[in-house]
Order: sequence, then C-alpha cells, then structure tokens
Amino acid sequence: MSRSPAGPARLSAPARPPVPAGGPGRPRATAWIVLLLTVLGLGAAFALGPADATTTRATGTALPAGSQSAEVAEILRALPTGAAAPAIVVYSTTDGSPLTDAQRTLITERATALGALGLAPEAARPRTVQDRVATVAVLLRTDAPDDRNTATVDRIRRTAAADLPAPLRAEVTGGPAFRADIAQVFAGADVSLLIATASVVAVLLLITYRSPVLWLVPLLVVGAADRTAGLLVGALAPHAGVVVDASAAGILSVLVFGAGTDYALLLVSRYRDELRLTDDRFTAMARAWRGTAPAVLASGTTVVLSLLTLLAAQLTGNRGLGFAGAVGILTAMAFGLLVLPAALVLPGRRLFWPLVPEVGEPVAADRRGVWARIGRAVAGHPARTVAAGSAVLLLLASGALGLHTGLAQSDSFRRTPEAVLGQRTLAAVQPAGSAAPLTLTAARGAADRVLDAARQVPGVASVTQGPATDRYATAQAVLTAAPGTAESDRTIERLRTDLGRIPGAGALVGGQSAEAYDTARADAHDTRVVVPLVLAIVLAVLVLLLRALVAPVLLVATVIASYFAALGASWLLFRTAYHFPALDANVPLLSFLFLVALGVDYNIFLIARTREDTLAGHDTRRAVLRALASTGGVITSAGILLAAVFAVLGVLPLITLTQIGVIVGIGVLLDTLLVRTVLVPALVLLTGRRFWWPGRPEDRVAARPR
Repeated sequence: MSRSPAGPARLSAPARPPVPAGGPGRPRATAWIVLLLTVLGLGAAFALGPADATTTRATGTALPAGSQSAEVAEILRALPTGAAAPAIVVYSTTDGSPLTDAQRTLITERATALGALGLAPEAARPRTVQDRVATVAVLLRTDAPDDRNTATVDRIRRTAAADLPAPLRAEVTGGPAFRADIAQVFAGADVSLLIATASVVAVLLLITYRSPVLWLVPLLVVGAADRTAGLLVGALAPHAGVVVDASAAGILSVLVFGAGTDYALLLVSRYRDELRLTDDRFTAMARAWRGTAPAVLASGTTVVLSLLTLLAAQLTGNRGLGFAGAVGILTAMAFGLLVLPAALVLPGRRLFWPLVPEVGEPVAADRRGVWARIGRAVAGHPARTVAAGSAVLLLLASGALGLHTGLAQSDSFRRTPEAVLGQRTLAAVQPAGSAAPLTLTAARGAADRVLDAARQVPGVASVTQGPATDRYATAQAVLTAAPGTAESDRTIERLRTDLGRIPGAGALVGGQSAEAYDTARADAHDTRVVVPLVLAIVLAVLVLLLRALVAPVLLVATVIASYFAALGASWLLFRTAYHFPALDANVPLLSFLFLVALGVDYNIFLIARTREDTLAGHDTRRAVLRALASTGGVITSAGILLAAVFAVLGVLPLITLTQIGVIVGIGVLLDTLLVRTVLVPALVLLTGRRFWWPGRPEDRVAARPR
C-alpha cells in the first residue's frame, strides 16, 4: 500500500513553502509558451544570426600587444611585399642518396612554377645543401586568412610533388606550411566535436536514466543551448572587442554540453524525488526548481566569473575563450532553468517509463543505497578518511615533480604533418632553425652594426641582410636550435639583450620562433594574473552562498589539491603512455581554470543540499550524510559525463587540446569520486557546526517558534 504525502517520507523531506493555488492550467500554459518562444527564437537566430561562434579565419593565438615580435610584424607590413614568410619546398630522395643532375634540372624547372605562386618569383631559386637536399623558398603573406593561406600551400604542395620520379620527393615546411597544417586540424573540427560530444552525452544519459525517452529531453535542450551559445558568441564577440578562433569555439561546445547536462541531471533528480511526494507534476517541478536553482545559479555564476577573468589576459586567444565560455555557461543556465523544466513537466510521469516514480516511494535521502553506505563508512572514521584522502591526493600530485612546459613546434601534433617532416629533412643538413628564421629590424643607419653583433651571439648560425625601407633595415637570422626549444628561447633572449645595447639602433627580434617565445611569456603572465582572480572569485561566491568562512576555505583547498593531483597523474600518463615531451605553455592555466571553476560545482551541489537539510532541522553531521545519499548518484553521473565530454577533445590531433582534456577529465573524476564523495563529507563530519562559522544554521533552527 502506498504512503500518502503526509507519511514518513514526507516528514523526512525538508520543509517547503506552500505552492500558490490556481490549478495546473496556468503552469501548463506557461510551459507551452516557454517552449514556443524557444523554438521561435531559435528559428530567428538560425535565420538571421552568424553561422557559428568563430569571428576570425585565422588559427592560433594573436601576438601579445607590446611584444617585440608584434612590433616587428607591424614594421614588416611597410615593406613592398608586406609581412611575409617563406614556405620552403624541401627536395630529397627517400633513400638518402645524393641528387642526380637530372633531378637537379627537374627541381630548377619546377622552381619557376613554384615562384609564380609566391610574392617574389625571383626569390624562388633552388639551393642545394650537401648534394642531398635542395630547397626552394616561396614567399607568402603572413596576414592572409587561414583559408587563403591553406589553399596557397596546397597548390605549392601539388605543384612541387607533381609527377616526381622515384626516389625524389618533395616536402613543404616553413611558417606558412605549419599554419596550414594547424588549420587543417580544425577543418571540420566543430562538426567532429559536436558529433562526438553529443554521442557521449546521449550514451551516458541513456545509461543514467535507463529510459528509452527521458534521455532525449535534456539532450535536445542542451543541444539547442549549444547552438544558441554559438550564435550569441558569433554575434556579440565583435562588439565586445574579442576574437574567437576555432579552438575556442570547439571548447565552447564542450563547456555547454558538460555544464548544461550537469544542470539537467541535478534538476531531473530533484524532480523525480518531488514526484514521490506529490501527485501534481507542476507542484513537483516548482519545488524541484526552487531546490535546484540556487545551486545551479551559484555554480554557474562561479564558472562565468572565473572565465571572465581571462579578459585580463594578454593573449587574445585567452580573452576570446573566456568571453565565449562565459556566454556559453550563461546560455546553459538559462536553458537549464527555463526551457528544461517546461520540456520535462509537460509529458508528466510517463516520461520516466519504465522507472516511473510513484507517490509514497522513499526519496533518495531516505534510501539505503550505496551512497548511504559510503556515508556511514566515512562517518565511522572521519579523521582516518581525511588523512587517507589527503595522502592519495599528495601522492598523485608528486607525479608533477619534474614537469616541463613549452612544446617545440614540431612536437605539437599527435600525427606528424608534412611541415614537421620537411623540417626534419632540412635539419639533417642545415641548422635546425632554418625552416623558421628570425627577422631582425633596426634603424637603417645602424644596419651594419646590428648584423655584426647578431653574428657574434652564440646559437646564431647565420645572418643575411633582407629588404629595407627609408627608415628600417631587416635581416634574417637562422638559429642552430629548432623553433620552440629551450635552446632557441635562450638564443632569442641573448639576441635581444645584445642588440638592445647598440645605441640608436632600436633593434628588434621577431619572426616565427620569437612569436612562440613571446606567446609563452604572455602565457606565464596570464597565469600569474588569472589564477589569484579565479581563487578569489570562487571563495567569494562560496562565502555568499553558504554565509560562512570555514566551509569556503576548506572547499577551495580541496579543489586546489585535486588540481595538483590531476596535474601529477596526467604528467605521469603523458610521459609513460603518450610520450609527450612537455606540456604546452597554455595548458596549466586553462586546466586550472576549468578544474577549479567546474570542480567546485560538485562541492556546491553537495554543500548547498547539506545547508538546506540543516535549515530543515537536521544537525550538520546528519545533514551531510543525507545530502551525500540524495546527491551521490546524480553528482557521480554528472562528473563521469563531464570527464567524458572533456576527453572528447582528444579527437583532434593537436596535443594541446588532448592535454587539456586529459587533465580536466582526471581532475573531475577525482573531484567526483574522491573529494566530493569522501574527503568533503569527512571534513564536515570532523568540524560539525564549526563548518558553518561564523554562520549558525543549527541555532537558527533551534530558535524557531514551535
């Protein structure tokens, strides 16, 4: 026999304010209006809005303002050819044999056709090195859009390799070729990421709900939120003065699907519980919404504000990602709190078939499931649990000892592209920096002194004079080290120091390798600025939400610990399984941002429910065990889903995104399965009512009139 809402299950649930009367007609009409307006708004946005979130046809991060490489790029635009760099065609034999006279004649003939594809046909003269390799430099503009640059490089590759007799081969390398290969990584990336992400979410929702219909509702709502977020970012970014590239657009989808599905899981779980307490589905949804909205708003606001700290970054790519991510999370919150409730409440209980919730069934907090058993185990030995959990995190974090940051350009791809192959062929017979020479600029009257000083710098293989204007002289400096390596960076530092001492020269060092160096330094600056801002924001939001000081400090400490544990575990994985030589310079910052902002969500969901149950009359220790029992399943599902969604970044053959996906995925799993499940409840049990200091929710309950 089923129990009435006034039975034990009703009494054990937190007290709720009465729902306004008025019958189901008004809520049903409101739900239909919300869905209708959503469909009409989406249709108008698709018809009138931009195609997607990207606002630039260039990949990669723009140069940091004020850097020497940015100043050099500006000076080069005044040259007759504009800002230009060579695509280098490297001819060699597959068996390593010397080039024959017939092969050299063919290369000379081919150079004429190749030169016609560049800015300066006369510069495309073959140069033979050690009789085994011949190079042809095709000068291309560096400020051309990605699609135009890629098309030109493709034509160069086809022209260079057409009908070559074996064993002769052609490989195209140099700055424009690397840029084209990176652009190819993102060609169709938005579609691939969207399909992979939606597939992962669909499978995990189906497993979570074990319903043939229910999983479709949150998936469709989150999918609509993702598309809306892309349109909003594409429309608003130009007005906000930020640039959103393809990588930021890809991460945007991951954020919207991950966060949006988390919010959906939380609402559906609470709605299912409320359907066990009342016959009216509209009343149940109203109560579920009131119980869920504060946690969703707090967690979403934390993520949004954390992402907006990237607007203080130097790199335009970071600023664009921060803006896009913030808009995406706001959109996910709006759809999760406005559209999803309407889509869930209209079909009624049959949406949950075959596991339809019935009135009188015990709510999650009163069930003796796995999370209740875990809570009792933690409650038996909270001090030991804290010590053991901390030891695990410390052990994992120790894996970060010896961590290296700064990937060389040739190590940035999971699958070796032609530009890297050509660079390796060239490095076998020439200095490793030949494929990406530095560009030196100086006052025209100081050109000779600058050339002489540059040739004396250790690590510089050669310096050749370049074109000049009435005001500036230029030169090309080839380094002995490969671009992006520590040796290359040290040489750039020495060059800038020594040339900067020449009076009246105004010498600057730019070019591809210098751009990578300046970008890495800007990444370091952004990390120093953004990390403290994120921690301050997360702490402030938790203080406002929980009206406490001890709880926020403990929660932030656990999230920081899980970040370092994830970083250490990931570094061990990268070194042993992936064989990555280093982390990309931008990976620690973005991983920290996503992990701290998103990882604290699960603590918010748990502790907000704990505070709610405390205010409902339970002491703090009992309340946290009830919160663990009621939120354990949904938060674990959300964490596994979010980790899987970030792992989808690995579908792109760019090491940077793979590293971010792995670190965030491991960190989210640690937050979900260890920190939130074991460590945080143990800390609450140890501190008791002091967890809420200086607030006293237990005393507020005791002071209520009976």
